[in-house]
Amino acid sequence: MMRLILGLALLLLLALGALGAPLVQEALGHDPFAPDLFLRHGPASPEHPLGTDELGRDLLLRLLYGARVSLAVGLATALAAAVLGTAIGLLAAWRGGALDAVLMRLADGMLALPALPVLVVLAAADTGRIGLPRGEPLSDIIRIVAILTIFGWVGVARLARAAALSVLARDYVRAARALGAGEGRILLRHVVPNIAGPIAVATALAVAGAILAESTLSFLGLGIAPPAASWGNMLSNAQDLVFSAPWAAVWPGLAILLAVAGCTLVADGLRR
Repeated sequence: MMRLILGLALLLLLALGALGAPLVQEALGHDPFAPDLFLRHGPASPEHPLGTDELGRDLLLRLLYGARVSLAVGLATALAAAVLGTAIGLLAAWRGGALDAVLMRLADGMLALPALPVLVVLAAADTGRIGLPRGEPLSDIIRIVAILTIFGWVGVARLARAAALSVLARDYVRAARALGAGEGRILLRHVVPNIAGPIAVATALAVAGAILAESTLSFLGLGIAPPAASWGNMLSNAQDLVFSAPWAAVWPGLAILLAVAGCTLVADGLRR
């Protein structure tokens, strides 16, 4: 229980910081997206509590606005992967036979792919032709969420299928069928509630994985494009400043660490 509470507290702290970014901006009186070259690599001060980056932008504000992007990508990807994977897993367990074999071989094929190189190739593709121009924050978020969901559903689907097969073999499911309950009612009333626990654990871990994946793509210049802030592109911009201005890399790295640790603690608490 303590791990669950601690994980939720970490995530709540990050979420409150992301939601309160405009209020902090108003209090500090800085524009986190406007460069000021006279303040480059500034140390922590009352005006800039965490210092400034290579363009003189306030690190605290960019960290809070970056939390909006990184947490949104992580949560949206995890939910989309959970819904898609649960639906595919339930379908495979319910129908069985050839459909089950096809869906699980598709999942095996996705697991066999080298995830990072394929993610890089997909992220580098030109999405402007389908109405998702690069460089716009919302468009970049949708693009990254869609790419990560393509790989994220597989683990949830296999987990949902295994759990659903176990539930469908139980005596109370056989009794419900003998009493004339329809398949839809059985799935919704008996199967889904009983597999919700492992799916919730997988979803919490998926949030952490999505945050790390988005940070990796943004670090490589293929995720959220500047001047929009995300923890990954903040790290990318700070990679040449590790010795001259280490705080520019420490703070976004610490934010990623706290977010991933919070998700992991929540998942472990749910599992226990």
